[in-house]
Parts: sequence; structure tokens; C-alpha cells
Amino acid sequence: MDGRNGRTGGARLLPLTALLLATGCEPRTATPPAPEGPTASVKKLGAGSLSATVRRTAHGIPHVLADDFAGVGYGYGYAFAQDNFCALMDALVTVNAERSRYFGPDGTYLAALGSQYNNLKSDFFYQAINDDGTVEALLAKPPPLGPSQDVRELVRGYTAGINRYLTETGVDGLPDPRCKGAAWVRPITERDLYRRYYQLSLFASSLFFLDALVDAKPPSLLPDGTLPLPLPAPATLDRKVFPSSETLGLGSNAFGLGTQATRNGKGMLLANPHFPWEGSERFYEAHLTVPGKLNVSGVSLLGVPAILIGHNETLAWSHTVSTAYRFTPFELKLIPGFPTKYLYDGQIRDMTTRTVTVQAKAADGSLTPRQHTFYRSHLGPMMEYPSGLMTWNGLTGYAFHDANASNLRLLDAFFAMDRAANVDELRTAQNTWQGIPWVNTIATDAQGRAYYADMSVVPHVTDAKLARCVLSPIPLLVLASAGLPVLDGSRSDCALGSDADAVEPGIFGPSSLPHLTRADYVTNSNDSYWLPNPAQPLTGFPRILGGEKNVRSLRTRLGLKMVQGRLAGTDGLEGQGFTLEQLQTVMFNNRNYSGELLRDAAVSLCRRTPFVLMPDLTFEDLRPACPVLAAWDLKGDLDSRGELLWRVFLFTAVGATGGPYLVPFNANDPVNTPRTLNTLNPQVAQALGTAIRTLRERGIALDATTGSVQGKRKNGIFYPVHGCAHDEGCFNQIANQLAPDGTYEPILGSSFVMAVSFTDAGPVAKSVLTYSQSTNPASPWFADQTAMFSQKQWVDRRYTEAEIAADPALTVTHLQE
Repeated sequence: MDGRNGRTGGARLLPLTALLLATGCEPRTATPPAPEGPTASVKKLGAGSLSATVRRTAHGIPHVLADDFAGVGYGYGYAFAQDNFCALMDALVTVNAERSRYFGPDGTYLAALGSQYNNLKSDFFYQAINDDGTVEALLAKPPPLGPSQDVRELVRGYTAGINRYLTETGVDGLPDPRCKGAAWVRPITERDLYRRYYQLSLFASSLFFLDALVDAKPPSLLPDGTLPLPLPAPATLDRKVFPSSETLGLGSNAFGLGTQATRNGKGMLLANPHFPWEGSERFYEAHLTVPGKLNVSGVSLLGVPAILIGHNETLAWSHTVSTAYRFTPFELKLIPGFPTKYLYDGQIRDMTTRTVTVQAKAADGSLTPRQHTFYRSHLGPMMEYPSGLMTWNGLTGYAFHDANASNLRLLDAFFAMDRAANVDELRTAQNTWQGIPWVNTIATDAQGRAYYADMSVVPHVTDAKLARCVLSPIPLLVLASAGLPVLDGSRSDCALGSDADAVEPGIFGPSSLPHLTRADYVTNSNDSYWLPNPAQPLTGFPRILGGEKNVRSLRTRLGLKMVQGRLAGTDGLEGQGFTLEQLQTVMFNNRNYSGELLRDAAVSLCRRTPFVLMPDLTFEDLRPACPVLAAWDLKGDLDSRGELLWRVFLFTAVGATGGPYLVPFNANDPVNTPRTLNTLNPQVAQALGTAIRTLRERGIALDATTGSVQGKRKNGIFYPVHGCAHDEGCFNQIANQLAPDGTYEPILGSSFVMAVSFTDAGPVAKSVLTYSQSTNPASPWFADQTAMFSQKQWVDRRYTEAEIAADPALTVTHLQE
């Protein structure tokens, strides 16, 4: 018995000497340290029992060792709860449709990759899923449509580990003030977690359209007694009204380097996902070991017990947000005068309804039931999305189909990747589970093979189907502007197709999706599959995946040029080909590619145009900007002067009519075009005037350093942050919001940065988690890595048992249930 709390098998710290005696140096043969004292007699556990050893190294990184998957999940859940229990509970309140109950119906929260959602609308959305029993139905399916037994054991253990932590602390003893003593804290269930995983599948599809799905209702009669008509189709439609990495403000970079691109001839990986710094989509670092079965290190999203980005002994991988669409609206032809009836193959069909009820907290603390009715066609729920011209009117309505709506396969897909030995086995894992919801994969292995694939879940819409099923004005405009297919919902021949190798109908099978294996390199920075390596473009794939021979982002172009420069030895670093140290240097060089392309021309424009007539018919003096831009080092380092001025200028110039470039995009030279500042466009000069005015209004000097204005405040300490904004073309991308003190506060951007090199002695990895490991302000791991990131410092990732045992900060906890 634990004398402090009266519970059997309490957590214990083992002496370091006991750990050293009990562990070897080979990760696949490591065994847990033997229990000491009175618990030694329970070394052999009965069926269903749980046991794990959690070793914490510097920065709070847990290395979980167990004999089976349930055990490693148990230890992982316990360690994670110590650092982020409140953040996970908040996410579970969301997926259980209880935000209005606990936080009021009018509140909002940050979720879905940086989006803000209203509590009541969110609850209606999730309650409909829960009332339908969607997750429960998927759990009842056999693999691969339902979870494997390995994943079920992993989740069982993870759930128990989290609950073990809550049992030990008690609700009133939680160290995080955000949920200490809160009514919304309770023991969790496995179903809670599966609902969370299902939520993750929907992030790039249904969750983006949460408001559109909740707001959909049959049109009301106009004053003249008629129903409204469809919106007139304008000449163009902004593609940004639909979800993409650009729309969501996201960016991610990854290099997969093969034997021809590294100095030692083995594989090397750079992972640089750009995810939110706050909310439920934060990363958490861990190392999971089940001897002979699993030895993987990297990061998971909150509440996920599998490693999503990381490495094992012979394989390393990362992800970037894919350009493929996960959803397909269908345009319904409604029966005039009956907006809930529609035609399908010449027959009239009735929509169905589902009314959901949630409890909402009133000002006096009492609960009031709130109801909402959803309307559905057989093609999916109805949506109302005016910004995309999709309105429910007297003649047409729009149904929404989400290809990830039956995807609970994602956890198995990632867990299978965790155990893959090389890129061939990784591809087999992805082909088997087909559960990667919305990201590309970039990988490399110890043999020196570099791999790119968009093996994500994509609706089966061929270009031939586009030609015969996208015919009316609004769908044609949406397709032309954004590449999104809005299919004819009145014909069965326009329903989604399927492939023989697809795990379920309605999606593309692996043989129809792009992938590439090379001996030199592959890269991706959120552009489409077309150009992972310019020497071997990928072509001939359906348009819904993102497009070919179209302009690449500045980040994509810079990433390719950085790899090409290192291979050619023309980047100022020593030799040719990457070392691990050079890969780290390249990651944080903070080159501003837009500045490299356009700055000199902007300075010339500034010098010959001392005053510019602004749109408000006043003149702005450009002369103070000229020496600042001329002296700028073309980087986004902490001490870079002029990057902030350039940032605001470029943001405005990109929106100029005709754009900022004089030389247009050329599909035969995609890495070097477009280029050259169009100084003949008067809006470009006005953009510089706007930048001067903007910084002046914000009280920021034109030559202010990036680090003096851009940073994260934690516990009252300001940590300056290097990097550049979305449009600038920095690899180290940082998206900001204006903080109350006038500084730029990071909300999205470089989050988990990892460089991995395979060697004869195994993998060597460096990393930094930019926002740190814990969301608890009282934790020692709340800001430690943020301080490191500020100074371009890296964490030595400990992987072997000897490396773990040698960490001066090591603590060991043995858990037994």
C-alpha cells in the first residue's frame, strides 16, 4: 500500500542505479527495471493488468517502457496527463457536445487548426454525430474499417493511464488552475478518446464547414410569397473561401534526404510542421518502447497514443498539409415550392431530419435545453455556405459529403507506420489502413531512400466525372476558381466512384494516388504533389488532388533551392551534401526568399519615388524606408532590421491588381518563377506607403528588429521569436496576431522541429518543441523549449537505453495497475 494515499501500486521513483542495472544499451532488447520492495511479488501480472516504466529526461520528455501495447499506452497516458490534463479534458468536453453546459452557449473556443467556434453551434454539430452513434458503429466494424486489436489495447491502456493520474491527484488537487476543481473534469472513457480521433479526421473537411452545416435550414418565403432564387454567379470567386493550407494559415515543410543527398550516404529527415501554438492541436513529445515490437520517438497531437511525426530505428517521417479536397458538395435540384424535396434520377425524394438537444448554461447557472434540427439528403447533410455561393433557395440546395466521415482508421494507420522498418513497409501500412486523413507523408530510411506520397483520404472524383457532372453556373465557377468539384446531385452517375483497391467505396485507392521514391531527395511545403523533386514531376492525377503545372509557393521554391544549393555546395556551407549539423543550420537560416527576389528593386523604386499618392489622395513620404530596406540582411532573425517593414509591404503588394511580379509563372521553370518586382504597377509603390503608415500607427520603428516585436509572452516573460510571416517565403514560418501590448504574438507556425540522421550506430536526432511540452503554467516544462527556440537551440533526443540512463535530469516512475 502507498502510505500517502492508501492505494495499491502507487507511482514510485526508482534510484538511477537500479535503472542502470536493469536496462541494456540495445533498444529492442531493453527490459523494464525490476520492481523493488513490496511490489516485487506482482512482477507477473494477470490478464488485463497494466504495467509501465516512465523515464523522464530533460525538458520533461517521457520514455515509456512496457511489455505490451496496453502497458505502453498506460504509461504514455499517465505521463501526458501530468503535463496536459486540462487541455485534453477541454477537447473531450468539445467532442461530447458539452461546451454550452459548462462554458455557456455564447462563448467561443480555439480549435480545428486555428479556427474559432461558437459553443452552441459546436455542440449541435457534435451532438448530431453522437446521436447517430457514428463512432460506436465504426468501433463495431472489423479491421481495417474498425480498429485493430493492437490499437484497442493501446487506447485501453492510455485511458487507464489518464484516469490513474486523475485518481492520484483528485479533481481538487489538479496542479493546473484552469481545471482544478472544475465540474467538467471526470474520469474519461475509451469512447471519449475515439470521439477525439474521429474529430481529427474531420479537421480539413466537416469542421471547416461546421457553421455552414449548422446554419442550413429551408428558405423562408419572401414578402411577395415566393422563395428566394439562387445567388447570381459573379465573374470570379476567391479560392480562399474554401479550406486549404493557405486559407487556414498553415504551413509545413519537410525534407526526405536519400543516400545521394547526405554526407554519410544514409537517410536524413527534416520535419517542420506548422501547427497552432494553442488549443487542442498542439504536439506532445514521447518515446514509446515495447521490446521487440515498438521503439518509436516523436510527437503526437493531444490525446493520441501513437507517434504521428517521428522516427524509429530505421525509418523517419513527417507530414505536411495536403492540397487535396476531402469533401464534395452536391447541388440538388429542388421541387419548386417544396424546398425539402429534391430530384434524383427523375424521382422525388424527401429530406430527412434529425433534431438534437443539448444543455446550455444560463447566467444563473441553471441548465436550459436547446434544440436544433438538421436536414439531410441521401448524399449528405444540407449546408448553407453563402461565401462560396452555396445557398439553400427555392430551386437549389447543397448537400455535403465528407470522405473522412467513416474514417476511424487514422490511429491504426499511424501506429502501423510507427512499427514500419523502411519506406516499403511504411507504404504497406498506409495502403492497408488508408486512414491518413489530410496530410502528405515525407520519409526516409536507414538505407537512404527518400519517399513522398499523398496517400490521404480523397473523394473519388475523376476528371472525366468533372466534365460531365459539373455543369451549372455556380459549380463551374467554384471549380474554375478553387478547383473544388460541386457535383450534380440529381443523377446517380454523378455519385462518387471507387477503386478496387480502396478500403471502402467513394475514395481513391492507393494505386490512384501519387507517390515517389528517390535516392536523392523529396520535399513538400504544402503545395500539391506535382513537384516533390523537379527532376521527376508527378503528373496525370485527378484535379481534386490539387493540380499540376501551377505556381509553387515561395516556401516550396526556397526549400527546393536550399536542397539544391547544399547538394551543389553553393550555399556557403562546407562541402556537398548534408550533415546533420548543416541540416539544422539550413532549417534556421531564416532566409526571406521574397526579399532575395524583390528587395533590391523595391529599394530602387523607393529611391526614385520619394513621395507616393495613396488611395485616399494624400501623399506618403517613402524616403525613410529606403535606407532601412537597403540595409536589411534579407532574413527573419531576431536582430534583422527591416523584415517587419518588408512583411507589411509584401502582404499589401501581393494583393495588388496584377500582383507584384513582372515575370510570370512558367511551368517549365517552376522553381525560379514568378520573379522580378513590377515597379511599373502604382499599387506596389502604394504598398510601401501602406507599410510605413501601418508601422507608424502601431508605434513600431521602421528599423525595429524582428525579435523586439515578434514573440511569445509566458508567465510574464517575453520570448522573442525569429521567423517570417505566411507570404514572405521563410522556411521558418510564423503566423501572428496582434497582442494587446502591440507585439506580434505567434499563434501558428514552426511547432515541432526535428532533424534526424541515420548512422551506423542508429538514429541521431535533434529537435525543439517551440511552445514547450506542457500547457500548465506551473510546469517547469511550460516555457523551457520556447526559450531554446528563441535562441535557435536544439534538444538532443535520447533514444538508446544508454542515452536515456545517462541523462542528468533522469527521473523514473514505475506504474502498476
